[in-house]
Amino acid sequence: MFQAAEERCAIVALNSKPEEFSAMSQCPHINLADPDSYIGGVPFEWLRELREKEPVFWQVEPQFAEGGYWAITKHKDLDYVSKNPAIFSSAERTCLMKDMAPEQLELNRMILINMDPPDHIKHRRIVRNAFTPKVVDSYHERFKVIAKHIIDQIADQGRCEFVQDVAAELPLIAICELMAVPLDRRKDVFEWTNIMIGSEDPDLSTSEEDGQMAMAELFALGHQLATDYLEGKAVAENTGYLMSALLDGIEGEKLNEVEFSTFFLILLVAGNETTRTVTAQGMRLLMEHPDALQQLIDKPDLIPDAIEEMLRYHTAVVSFRRTVMEDAQLPSGHTVKKGDNVVLFYHSASRDEEVFDDPDTFDITRAQREDVRNKHRAFGIGEHFCLGSHLARLELQVIFEEIIPRLRNPRLAQPVSWLRSNFINGIKEMHIEFDAN
Repeated sequence: MFQAAEERCAIVALNSKPEEFSAMSQCPHINLADPDSYIGGVPFEWLRELREKEPVFWQVEPQFAEGGYWAITKHKDLDYVSKNPAIFSSAERTCLMKDMAPEQLELNRMILINMDPPDHIKHRRIVRNAFTPKVVDSYHERFKVIAKHIIDQIADQGRCEFVQDVAAELPLIAICELMAVPLDRRKDVFEWTNIMIGSEDPDLSTSEEDGQMAMAELFALGHQLATDYLEGKAVAENTGYLMSALLDGIEGEKLNEVEFSTFFLILLVAGNETTRTVTAQGMRLLMEHPDALQQLIDKPDLIPDAIEEMLRYHTAVVSFRRTVMEDAQLPSGHTVKKGDNVVLFYHSASRDEEVFDDPDTFDITRAQREDVRNKHRAFGIGEHFCLGSHLARLELQVIFEEIIPRLRNPRLAQPVSWLRSNFINGIKEMHIEFDAN
């Protein structure tokens, strides 16, 4: 994971842009693009040091044709990049932390998170109508039924593997129901999304090729579901609310089968994996902070505030990339050049000392003093602000409203197993024990 200091300095000196070669750049501690850097959790200490000493930091990364990228760690710089898509493109090289072959690049540009205006504006306008608070709130009672059933399955056992038994269940069932995925295909969806997210984790026995195949399978399933629906084939009861909104259209705008399939793919991954991650990280934080857990038991009306703090403290998405389309100066004063890669680190922005007081402290009452909901960057900011933020918040609230009063005295039964990924801040396994009831 770490190179010898001399070797690190030699690599940086060889690859860094001479005009930007600083004292700090001479000895980088951690390669933020290396998935190994996230085994055991996000390297918060290194991000804090970057914010303090070199908030726009040239990180050597040989896998990029440009030789590296600028690590963006300050809240104000991340916001500026996110709000100026004409200067900082998502489509040019996609938002992912890897270069792609031309044919792969073209396919990925069809996905909403990799679009720039005007394509992004058109697709987002159609999709966002299906994610308004009014529409999402209509799912509340159904989600409560699902959440109760999930906890009913484990409450009298006194132990569970929390990620698969609890955290993964509600987002998977919810998204599959909303998109009318048949019951006999939901296990496939769970496995495909795991493969896509875990393709860099050797413990999951997957590869980049497996990830591409899983992506193709999800696209094909979405296309089949859209075709069946448009041909008049019925969907199961209590399913398809979101699918019908996207394909039938709202206010005269709708997606065609191909557009639906690409959105289906990203929604199944984003709506499943990210909410699962925040649920697991949130549970871990409450076990590590029993006083906070007791506060929520005593005052359940604090749960929405606690969820915002969970989102801030352990964001699901680690980073996204943008490509600089013209020379630009960031708010911190640093100039980036046309063709450069910039990578946005969301955890760092959500722990920026200029924005949050004592940001490394987990405090479920923080929202009573600070505007946590609008200032954390768990859902990004700007044109790519997460469309599913209201859906995610509803799912998190519903599941923790069941967990907190029913899984009493929870504690880790063995060490947490972390996902090896520079994309999702995930937990693979978290075995817990609690007082059976």
